[in-house]
Amino acid sequence: MPSTQSLSLPLPSDFRHQDFIVFHQRDKTELSEQVNGMEIHKGVLINTIPCRLSLSLGSENATMTLSADADENVLSEREFALLASRMLGLQQDIAGFENKYQHHADISRLLAHQHGLRIPQTTTPFEAISWAITGQLISVDAAISIRRRLIEATGKPHSSGIWCLPDEHILANTDIDTYRACGYSNSKATTLQRIAQAIMANKLDLSPDRDPLDVGKELLAIKGIGPWTVSYTLLRGFGYLDGSLHGDVAVRRNIQRLLGSDEKPTEKEAQKWLAEFAPWRALVAAHLWAMDKEKAY
Repeated sequence: MPSTQSLSLPLPSDFRHQDFIVFHQRDKTELSEQVNGMEIHKGVLINTIPCRLSLSLGSENATMTLSADADENVLSEREFALLASRMLGLQQDIAGFENKYQHHADISRLLAHQHGLRIPQTTTPFEAISWAITGQLISVDAAISIRRRLIEATGKPHSSGIWCLPDEHILANTDIDTYRACGYSNSKATTLQRIAQAIMANKLDLSPDRDPLDVGKELLAIKGIGPWTVSYTLLRGFGYLDGSLHGDVAVRRNIQRLLGSDEKPTEKEAQKWLAEFAPWRALVAAHLWAMDKEKAY
């Protein structure tokens, strides 16, 4: 019999339920992430054990249930509570950001349409960097397709039938030809394998309770990892809201749109514009991403 853990957390009054639903609906095949109304099911490996993580979003509370193919719980109560809080973005200082910029000439317009926006986080930082490497310099749809093929080739099924994302144990031992068959370039395949192997060799620590700035410095020292990949990983994997995503195409496009400029800013110009909003630069980038879903600008 699978072991089961469950807990309930209160949600802020301005919690944006649909943001979290959409984030887990990216792959329409629902191979490893499934959505049914306000319920999200996700296949993950925790300590190499296949698990199904279920998140039910109510009007005032969220309930998370973890079903593991094991005889005993795979997380302590504290670890489970922290995982739920991180995934929901409940540790992010959204109120501090909005209070400071509610009257800002440009950002106030974003807040008017996207009040309460917070960042859905991945189950682990390794999942975040795997996604970041996969998505480097390609469209979201292309990245989703490659990610799906990697899950099919290397993931493990949970007893419920949902597929679990491959973890560092699996990807450290996945050969480059398998990555290439899934659609990875040779450089991306080598980088993802290198990251997984570094974790397994205790040369890289992606524990979610580490200082994100320390993690970022270590990641930048690894061949194949650049500033965008680091900022995205820290945002999705650690909830770090001050990475500068000035190299992101959508960020630059929507800065142009927000400011009504004739030309899209260069990366250097975008970096300078975002610098004003430290320590919330990545959160501003997330608001700029959200503009693509809004029609009121």
